[in-house]
This record gives sequence, C-alpha cells and structure tokens, in this order.
Amino acid sequence: MKKVFFTVLGSFALLHPAAAQDGAIYRCGNEYTNTATAEQMKNCKLVTGGNVTVVQSPKPAPKASGNAKPAAAAPSSVQRERDAESRSILESELRKTQARLDELHKEYNNGEPEKRGDEARNFQKYLDRVAEIKASIARAQSDIDGLKREISRLPVNN
Repeated sequence: MKKVFFTVLGSFALLHPAAAQDGAIYRCGNEYTNTATAEQMKNCKLVTGGNVTVVQSPKPAPKASGNAKPAAAAPSSVQRERDAESRSILESELRKTQARLDELHKEYNNGEPEKRGDEARNFQKYLDRVAEIKASIARAQSDIDGLKREISRLPVNN
C-alpha cells in the first residue's frame, strides 16, 4: 500500500511543479537562482506567480587569431566535389542538347524539310510539322542558353 501512496504523491509533484519546488526563485540581474546568498539577496528580487523556465544560450565560438583565414573563404573538398559533379552533369546535358539542335537544324533544312509520304496530299500536316520543328529549335536554343548560364555560375575547377 505504501508504494501506491508514493507513486500517487510523485505523480502529483510532476503534474504540479510549484508543489515540487521547496524554495523560492530569485532573479539576480539576468540570472535566476533558488540558492541566493545573503550578499546576493541585496540585488535579487523574488519571482512570484507562474513557473520559470530558463534556457541557456550556446556560448559564442572563440575568435581565431588574425593569421587564420575564415572557414567560409575556402570551399571544402566536399563542396568542390559537388561543384565538379554539377559541372560534369551540366556539360553532358549541354552536349546532348547541342546534338539535338544540330539534328533539328538538319531536319528543318532552312525552313523546307523534306515532305513525308503522308504529307504529300495534306499540305497542312506538312506546315504543322515545320512549325513544330521551328518551335523545337527555339526550345533547344533556349535550353542551351540556360545550361551555359548555369555552367558559368559554377566556380572554376582548379
């Protein structure tokens, strides 16, 4: 029976933190304490009402000597690897897109692509295909310009 009594009493203390605290909380400047000495009590005020939660901020990092370069100035090897991988992917896409543009220019034949068998009787179908090729050329050129811009934004490999 005693175990049950202590468990209930312990639960009550957890649910009501004010009941669990024996002493008063004092604020001494920016510091909170429940054990203020008589000398500290001159500058401390009793905190009343509500619960007090104190969260300590992390300590600032020590300053480096004047000779050291900041860490952000030199990219890490991991970042250099990522940049190199990004550059290779973008250059690969650029080569594919340029090859596709060359094929489209060859097919476009200066605005007069060869007619296909099904386009001999339906001239509108031919015109639609010519317009589609022209739009594909514009899209491919736009893609090439965008890829070149992205490559130029990457740092140069050393």
